[in-house]
Amino acid sequence: MKSLNEDLKTGKFKQIYLLYGSEGYLKKLYKERFIKAMVPEGDTMNYAYYEGKGTDIKEVIDLSETLPFFSQRRLILFENTGFFKSGGNDLADYVKELPDTTYYIFIENEVDKRSRLYKAVKAKGHIVELTTQDENTLKRWVQSILRKEGKTMSDSDILYFLNKVGTDMENIQKELEKLVCYALDRQTIGREDVDAVCVTQITNHIFDMVSAVSDKNQRRALDLYYELLALKEPPMRILFLLTRQYRLLFHVKALARQGFGRKEIASKAGLHPFVAGKYMDQAKRFSMRELRSVMEEGAQIEQDVKTGLLSDTLAVELFIVKYSARKEDKTASV
Repeated sequence: MKSLNEDLKTGKFKQIYLLYGSEGYLKKLYKERFIKAMVPEGDTMNYAYYEGKGTDIKEVIDLSETLPFFSQRRLILFENTGFFKSGGNDLADYVKELPDTTYYIFIENEVDKRSRLYKAVKAKGHIVELTTQDENTLKRWVQSILRKEGKTMSDSDILYFLNKVGTDMENIQKELEKLVCYALDRQTIGREDVDAVCVTQITNHIFDMVSAVSDKNQRRALDLYYELLALKEPPMRILFLLTRQYRLLFHVKALARQGFGRKEIASKAGLHPFVAGKYMDQAKRFSMRELRSVMEEGAQIEQDVKTGLLSDTLAVELFIVKYSARKEDKTASV
């Protein structure tokens, strides 16, 4: 991102940019910043936007050959075209001869680095992957937003906030706006404010439910289940998320037992490093046998619901009750 910021600062732009990855907020941010910097406001003659897999490459090439109208450049922006996975070979051949006055920006979720278009863009332009940010980066970003608003928040409360709302930057920004408005007459924002106005992401809600189950806090686990039902979450989706959580814990625990660290576990399990640490801690509360048993039970309950043996709401409730029940002879997790 430093290279992107430098180009925006100096105005010395590469002819082609490819911005891809899982962090939608950053892709949207840089897309808007580049459009603003490269095209005068209101100039619709020298800017074109193509979206989706139905983009006509022949039309794009014809437009690319057209000289800009009273401007030094023509900007063409592509978003989620899928050209870097299939169908982009003709464009790969063309970008090698791209006129000096035509600039491309590609915004994609996923790319195939083996594709001809990826290699052509890499040779002629600049490629940046915009992925989910790590815990320290998110904390600094939250602090910078609060500072601009004249607000402060302790590091521990920022961590509490991130645990509640998740790591998606667009969602973080929206929840911060709510917090700032809620604490309009105060400089300091605390976790009581977070609890008052911020929405807990369903994945974190499920995480808390599993924690309650592992703690044998049946009341808490059922309360969280009833809250999700009140939010109109279908019982079978809750069951799916619960079993997915246990499957991730099983994977994380297996990797930890093999000696992998947090960053390696995050990469192999497809988790954010910040989230991986939470999963590693939670996985310590279970044995591998317990996790396997819960996953098998989840599959059986799904089968019972599909065959009409149990109603979906009752089935998930019984599942939670069974695994949150206290056992006097409970042995320690291995």
